[in-house]
Amino acid sequence: MKSRGRGRLEARVDVARQSLVVLRDGEIVKSYRVSTARAGIGSAAGSGRTPPGRHRFSRLFGHTAEPGQVFVSRRAVKGHVIPSSDWRSGGEKDYVLTRILWLEGLEPGVNKGPGIDSHDRYIYIHGTNQEQLLGTPASHGCIRMANDDVIELFNLVKRHRTLTLTIA
Repeated sequence: MKSRGRGRLEARVDVARQSLVVLRDGEIVKSYRVSTARAGIGSAAGSGRTPPGRHRFSRLFGHTAEPGQVFVSRRAVKGHVIPSSDWRSGGEKDYVLTRILWLEGLEPGVNKGPGIDSHDRYIYIHGTNQEQLLGTPASHGCIRMANDDVIELFNLVKRHRTLTLTIA
C-alpha cells in the first residue's frame, strides 16, 4: 500500500462488513477482510466480544518475525512458525501469528476503564491460521487479519504512529 502523500490517515473496522479500511482524508486507500468476534461487539471483560469505539495502537510486536511466527503472551515462540500452506486450514487451534498490534481504548466508559478496558483485555489485531474464516465473525474478541495483510498494516502503523482505529 502506498502511504505517501498528504492528508490525515485513519483506520476503521466495519463489523457488519467484516472489513478494515484505511482512509486518507475520508477516502479509502486500502481495504482488508477481517474477522471480529463471533460473540459480537461489546466491551465487558471476559465477554469474548470485540470492543467498539476509538482506539490507538499502543504497542507493536513482531517487527522482524517471519510470516507465520506463533506468539504467546506477545512473545515469539522460538522455532514455531506455521507455514503459509497451513494459514487457511486452521484446525482447532487459534494461533496469534506474524504481527501483533495491541489496541488501547480512547473512550472512557466505552473501551477504557475498569471492566471494559481494551488494553487490559489484550485486544489485538493479529495474523491468523484461520484465514478461511476472514470475512465472518470468528474471533474471541481480537481482530484477525490475513498474515500478509497484517504485515502491511503493521508497517503503515509504524510509519504513522498517530493513526487511530475506530470499531463500529
